[in-house]
Amino acid sequence: MKNDIPKLYGLVLAGGKSTRMGSDKGLIKYHSIPQQEHLYNLLNEVCDTVYLSVRQEQEGNLVDEFNVIVDQNEYRGPFNGILSAYKTHPNVAWLVLACDLPLIDLSSLKELVKNRDPEKLATSFATKKSGLPEPLITIWEPTGLTKAISHLESTDSSCPRKFLINADTSLVHPEQDEVLYNANSLEDYEFVKSKIALSN
Repeated sequence: MKNDIPKLYGLVLAGGKSTRMGSDKGLIKYHSIPQQEHLYNLLNEVCDTVYLSVRQEQEGNLVDEFNVIVDQNEYRGPFNGILSAYKTHPNVAWLVLACDLPLIDLSSLKELVKNRDPEKLATSFATKKSGLPEPLITIWEPTGLTKAISHLESTDSSCPRKFLINADTSLVHPEQDEVLYNANSLEDYEFVKSKIALSN
């Protein structure tokens, strides 16, 4: 039975425009290397293989050691990168990480992977406070992404969280809610940098 479980690939979503931050969120250094590289390295510890999801114009600026999937621009929002990856490798599950998660750590990712339920459409982290799935730190099973495509074809909503709320999703609560903190502005950046400095 164990062999029937789809392999787990990692995907760092680094193709966003980062308009609120004012600079590319994937290139910000919270942990002495660009954030997209930091997350890529973390995913390498828990996944069979890892890819960086980027826009076409970003591809030329990347170093060779990254596996890359270029957005196919068939869908709006984060589903663009997630489903571009799915269409490249449709038979694997994808552990998706947005590059604006500077406090996520290896122990939290191991917890998510340990609690993966391949019988569900997805296994998603959710804060204890909101109880809502975080689609950009979620293990998406192939069946879930197949259903997501059908969902997108039948609705105007391209919100992955809405899809997960109404889907058969397994929720996992991290030990500390703050590992799911999104850094989207300069104020967020300063907060995270001070937090990391305190923990060191």
